[in-house]
Amino acid sequence: MKLPRRVRIIEVGMRDGLQNEATILPTAEKLRCIRALVAAGVRELEVGAFVRPDRVPAMADTAALVRALQVPSPFGERARVRGRGPAAPDLPRYLALVPNAKGLERALAVGTRAIAVFVAASETFSHRNINMTIAESLAQAATVIRAAKRHRIPVRGYISTCWECPYEGRIAPSRVLPIASALFAFGCYEVSLGDTIGAAAPAEVEALLKRLLREIPARRLAVHFHDTHGTALANIVTALQLGITAVDASVGGLGGCPFAPGAAGNVATERVLYMLHRMGIETGIDATAVQAVSAALREQLQPARRMKLP
Repeated sequence: MKLPRRVRIIEVGMRDGLQNEATILPTAEKLRCIRALVAAGVRELEVGAFVRPDRVPAMADTAALVRALQVPSPFGERARVRGRGPAAPDLPRYLALVPNAKGLERALAVGTRAIAVFVAASETFSHRNINMTIAESLAQAATVIRAAKRHRIPVRGYISTCWECPYEGRIAPSRVLPIASALFAFGCYEVSLGDTIGAAAPAEVEALLKRLLREIPARRLAVHFHDTHGTALANIVTALQLGITAVDASVGGLGGCPFAPGAAGNVATERVLYMLHRMGIETGIDATAVQAVSAALREQLQPARRMKLP
């Protein structure tokens, strides 16, 4: 079984994780968690989203959080992280989700240094989530990406519902490839493939990745699995065997999607770390320290009170 020697973990708990929690974590606590994760060795983190606060209240403090993260921390992080591709090993990269030009304006105003954009592989999901067709959402993403590049801000792309949509069912690989190709053409340094409702199984993961890898280098792709049916770790192993070396994960398994019925939590960062380290794969992250952050978050958020999706 051929596996990579090292895997990048992109921590999404502070954005994709917290957006679906009934309890809104105070900004100071978010900052404490981010600092602790950075101290544990995490170097790429989603920290918020410049979205409408009435739709996603947990992200209302993103601007304040980004400002606070520009202040050097006790862990030696530098003030600036720019350029293409992942951050250098000693420099944390803080990503904020930006849905449109207005969101980018807000991100630029507070000095955001890396952003993410998203589109869906399902027309129905795209319409229900952002009231746009896929083509319209790609055009909007292109505007954001090109504007960000003028400011030398790296952009990561996300594609949701890559394997299954809560409204349309299974998504064919042929529907995902042109979307990923478009995001790269616009200027994304990486595209993360999302199993938004956690329905994928290893054979389906293999089918999609093999199709994409005919035209896209493995180093440009990442995987983002939810663990609804307990298949996330198996799906990650399948992706690693095919050459993928970037994995999204959420501390404590927090997450879901407020606009995707049936979406459960993301795969837990600490579980991914345990598996990878036992397999002899390096991450540069202290799994025990991440577990401590996870335990503290569980106490504060009371998972039993998570929002019930319609």
